[in-house]
Amino acid sequence: MLSYVASVVLQVPDKGPEMATLMRSNGKIYVVVAVIVVIWLGVLLYLISIDRKLSQLEKAEKEKNRTRQTPTSVV
Repeated sequence: MLSYVASVVLQVPDKGPEMATLMRSNGKIYVVVAVIVVIWLGVLLYLISIDRKLSQLEKAEKEKNRTRQTPTSVV
């Protein structure tokens, strides 16, 4: 009984997952990888653009506060 359980547990599959093998054989796996890379690049570029816009807003707000704090002389 123990030898049967050990043989079932330690059995190495002959092939990988069928879907991955099929996609690799058809060349579609490269399309999937390309789409994932394009999506991640889009997300990265979007985050960079948001960071730049936020930096510009922070800089404008800082300048706005600096001009408000400057005392004005009343004549």
